[in-house]
Order: sequence, then structure tokens, then C-alpha cells
Amino acid sequence: MALSPYVVAMQELFRANTRSREFPAHGAKVHSVAWSCCGRRLASGSFDKTASVFVLEKDRLVKENNYRGHGDSVDQLCWHPSNPDLFVTASGDKTIRIWDVRTTKCIATVNTKGENINICWSPDGQTIAVGNKDDVVTFIDAKTHRSKAEEQFKFEVNEISWNNDNNMFFLTNGNGCINILSYPELKPIQSINAHPSNCICIKFDPTGKYFATGSADALVSLWDVDELVCVRCFSRLDWPVRTLSFSHDGKMLASASEDHFIDIAEVETGEKLWEVQCESPTFTVAWHPKRPLLAFACDDKDGKYDSSREAGTVKLFGLPNDA
Repeated sequence: MALSPYVVAMQELFRANTRSREFPAHGAKVHSVAWSCCGRRLASGSFDKTASVFVLEKDRLVKENNYRGHGDSVDQLCWHPSNPDLFVTASGDKTIRIWDVRTTKCIATVNTKGENINICWSPDGQTIAVGNKDDVVTFIDAKTHRSKAEEQFKFEVNEISWNNDNNMFFLTNGNGCINILSYPELKPIQSINAHPSNCICIKFDPTGKYFATGSADALVSLWDVDELVCVRCFSRLDWPVRTLSFSHDGKMLASASEDHFIDIAEVETGEKLWEVQCESPTFTVAWHPKRPLLAFACDDKDGKYDSSREAGTVKLFGLPNDA
């Protein structure tokens, strides 16, 4: 089968831009990376209880600041969908914190009921949803910083996300299902049996056509948003899929696991477009919102002095070979 012109063009681009560069970020492993909506900044959250923010300059990340305040691991973070200066962190210390990169200050600390592991910001910017280890999801008003609603689920809640239209809320669960609630009513709409085992992560593509889920069965499933049917599966990974990201044009899907590579697939065909080699399991991947540049973080060890010491680096793939 002939490769699509898009795949050929992207493979040519990646051949000329195969470098992965490492940037020191933290004193322990990095759980989460995310780009600001404009793509100027990358934030990372770590087991070392801090968040770091980098500025992207041409072909490198320049560390701008380290954000301290959490009393436990920063498990996930995300940026405001349209304000490039605000990001929010979820921590095991039973709080979430909203930070402003202009002042480098924490502008709000919101106490929650449990150890937080998942967080997302609604597409309209008005609400932050945070999930904890006890399978409670709290909806927090992004302006008043007060809780608007709280839902206790009877299943293991993994990743959470609004759809792009902001009128449905999706949860992946430990039984392999995708649970869909209406928003803001939070009434159950549908439960989809997506995978035979634990459904771990979910991402919506920027065009609003598809969403993807990753599972403990090592499969990535691509779903039609309107029909809620599975369109195709990607099966090149051998280990549970921990993290997913769609490229800015919605045409590439990066997925990663304990396999020592990140799979980059063409969304429309499922064809393998590229693989990014890694030396250890990957925790998090994030495509840049405007260009084919992938940020990621692995469970790297600093082998030079002590093979058990975590490296805490953030990496970029898609940089020019001569950079």
C-alpha cells in the first residue's frame, strides 16, 4: 500500500529532525509535561514536589522558573485552554494550585478531599476538574476557586476530560470502560466497553473528530466523537499505554508505555509514521500546539554516578539534526 503524501512528508521532516534533546528539569522523575496554548512554554510536574516552566527558543528549552509549594508529588498539570499564562497542578498533598507565569506566583491553592492524580481544564476555561485516588472528581470554578460539584464514582477513575464542545465529560475506568456524562448536569449518557482491561488514558484530537484511549491491553483505540464507535486500533506497543497526544493538525497520534520507544501513527490509516527511541519507560508525551515537536519524559536514571538516581529530565523530539 502506498504511503499517503502526509506520511511521506512527515517522514522526510523527521529524518532531517531526528534529534531528541534532554533538558534538566527536576531532582526526581517527571510525571507530566504540557504546552501552553500558544506553544511558547512547556511545563513539567515531578515527584520532587515542584513544577518547572521552560520557554521554547528556536531549538531548545530554556528553564524560566521552578514552582514550589506543594507538599507532595505533582502528578499531573495542565494549562488554561486560552490564557497562555496560567497553569494548574494536581498533587498528592490534597490540593491543586493555580500558577501565573507573569508573576511566578501561586494565585490560588484549593484544598480537596483526597490525593489528587488527574486534572483537566474545561475548553471554555471556566472549570477545573480534578480526580483523586478515592475516585472522587471535583469540579472547581476557575475564577472563584470554589468547588461547584463533586462526584464519587463506584469504579476506579483513571484519566478525565471534557469533549471539545464542553458539553460532555469523559472518564476512563479500571473496568476498561469509557463513562460519558452530560455537562454541566453530570448525568450519565453512556458507558462504552472500550477495552477488555483497565482503560488508562484519553485524549481528544484538536479538530474534534476523534478521541483516543489507551489501555492496559497495550492497545490504543481511536473513536469517532459523534458516533461513539471505535474506528481503528493501534497495536504496536507491548505494554500498558500510559500516555497519548494528538498533533496540532490532528493527523498524528503519539502513544507510549514501558516499551522503549514512542509510537507515532498516522491517525487516518493507523500506519506507523515514526518511532522515537527511548532508553526507559515513558510517563508522558505532548505534541506542541503549532508544530511537529514532541515533548516527553521517561523514567531515566542518572547512570553516570548512581544508577538508582532519577534523572528528572524533559525531552524534545523533532529538532534539526544539526541543532
